[in-house]
Amino acid sequence: MHKLNLPLRTHIRNRIIPGAFALIGVGLPSLLIKYQIIDPYIAQIITLGGVNAILAVSVNTITGITGQLSIGQAGFMALGAYGAIFLNLDGGLPLPIAVLLAGLLTALMGFIIGFPTLKLSGDYLAIVTLGFGEIIRVILINLKAVSGGANGRRFTTLLAIYPDRSFCTVTTVLIVILILLQNLLRSSYGRAILAVREDEIAANANGIGVFRYKMLGFVIASFIAGIGGSLFAMVVGFVKPDVASFNKSIDYLIFVVLGGMGSMTGSVLAAYVLTYLQEFLRFLQDYRLLIYPLILIFVMLFRPQGLLGMKELSFVRLWGRLMGLLRRGRKSP
Repeated sequence: MHKLNLPLRTHIRNRIIPGAFALIGVGLPSLLIKYQIIDPYIAQIITLGGVNAILAVSVNTITGITGQLSIGQAGFMALGAYGAIFLNLDGGLPLPIAVLLAGLLTALMGFIIGFPTLKLSGDYLAIVTLGFGEIIRVILINLKAVSGGANGRRFTTLLAIYPDRSFCTVTTVLIVILILLQNLLRSSYGRAILAVREDEIAANANGIGVFRYKMLGFVIASFIAGIGGSLFAMVVGFVKPDVASFNKSIDYLIFVVLGGMGSMTGSVLAAYVLTYLQEFLRFLQDYRLLIYPLILIFVMLFRPQGLLGMKELSFVRLWGRLMGLLRRGRKSP
C-alpha cells in the first residue's frame, strides 16, 4: 500500500511546493509594494526585471533550446509593444485581447521570417535576424501614424499607474510562460526540439523533421517576445522605436549567456540581477555600460557554461534540502 501511495504523494508534492513558492513570489512582494514597504522606484526596477526575464526566456528558447543564434529578438519585442498599443487604442479592443493578438502577430511574423531563414545556421541566421530587427526599427521610425515616429507613443494603462498590479501581472505571466515551456520540453515535441539542438544529422536520421521543429521553437520564441513587448509598453507607458535596436537584442542575449544557455531559470535570475545592477550603478553614468561586457568576459573565462549551465533551479529539491537541514539540526545535541 505504501508503494502505491508513494507516486501519488510525490506527484502532489511536485505540484504543491512550486505552486506555494509561486504564490509567495507573486503575492508577498505585491502586498509590500501596495503598502509602500517597497517604494515605487524599486518596484519598477523589479517589474522591469520581470519583463527582461520574459525576453531572456524568449531568446533562450531559440538559442539555448532550439540551438539557433538569433540577435534580432528586440524586433519582435517592438512588434508586440506597438501591436498592443495599436489594437487597444486605435482598434478599441480590450487590453487582454490586444495583448494576446499582439503575441499572435509576432508569432506570425516569426513564421514569415523563419520560413526562408531557418534553413540557414550559425552566423548566417544571426545576420538575418539582426537585419530584421534594424528593418523593424527603421519602419517604426517612419511609420508615424502608428508609432509616433522617433518620439514614440504613450500608452497609459493601470499597470503604469499602480506598481503592485504591474508587478503582479508581469510576474504571473512569467511564471505561466515558464510552466508551459517546461511542460513542452517534457513532451515528445520538446524532446524532438532538444534532439535537433544536440545533433541535426542524427535527429534527421531518426525521422525527426529538423526544419519543422526549428520553426516550432522560433515561432514560440517570437510569441513570448511579443507578450514581453506588450507588457513592457503597459508597464513603462511609453514606447520608442529604439526598443528594436541591436543593443537591446544583445542585452537579452547577455542574460541568456550569463544564466546558462538551455536553463530557463538561469536566464530569469540573470535578467533580474543585471537589471538591478544597471540601476544600482547609475551613478557611474555612461560608464556603467561597461559592466555588461566585463561580466560577459569574466563568465566566458571562468564559467563558460553560465551560472546554471543547462540545469534548472528546482524548488522541490530546494525544499528537500531545507527539510534535510532541519532534521539534522533536530538530531544534533
